[in-house]
Amino acid sequence: MSLPKYKELNLLSTVNDIDNEIFLLQKNLFDLRIKRSTNQSNSPHLFVHTKRRIAQLKFKKSLIISTKKVN
Repeated sequence: MSLPKYKELNLLSTVNDIDNEIFLLQKNLFDLRIKRSTNQSNSPHLFVHTKRRIAQLKFKKSLIISTKKVN
């Protein structure tokens, strides 16, 4: 499985959409941590993918907010 690409974020254009996606990913990350602590899952790559996607979404959100402030 390849890492998530920033180009795939073109569908999300509003801050609310991005916030909802971040919330869902953080919930997913929490579930992964629970599974890891109870030895139910052995997929460390999912942590990397999820954290990377959250970082990409936060970056895109900051770009959207900064362009709104300039205008």
